Amino acid sequence: MTGNGTRDAELNKELAATLHAREELGEEYESALVDSFLEKVEQRLDGAVDRRVRRQLAEHQMVVARGTRTPESTDTWGERFGFGIVSLVLAIPLSAISGGIAGLPGLLVAWAGIAAVNGAWAFRNSPGFGRRGKKPADSDWDE
Repeated sequence: MTGNGTRDAELNKELAATLHAREELGEEYESALVDSFLEKVEQRLDGAVDRRVRRQLAEHQMVVARGTRTPESTDTWGERFGFGIVSLVLAIPLSAISGGIAGLPGLLVAWAGIAAVNGAWAFRNSPGFGRRGKKPADSDWDE
């Protein structure tokens, strides 16, 4: 039986005991018995969440310590596409405003800023960008 099965069996025992106590004590103690049972369930849930958060935090700290990125943390095609679309949509009013106020030099400055923002975003989200010649360290943890 797995750990979850054991915990489910324990909760089933607690529920059966609560229902049995309700039969013996009567309806006047029903709310106290239900509150007690729900408190036990809440404690188990809190413990499970705490364990999960600690595990994810430890995994994150290990990734940071190794200096690598997990596959889940890499950007997806949708994120890149979305950023590009938003960048182009915002470029239209920026171009109109800067071109209308400052002419061609204003337009060039606006597009240089747009290119710089996109370049910075691409650099930040590219794990191997700008790191020529450096190989990631081999690790027994990588599978």
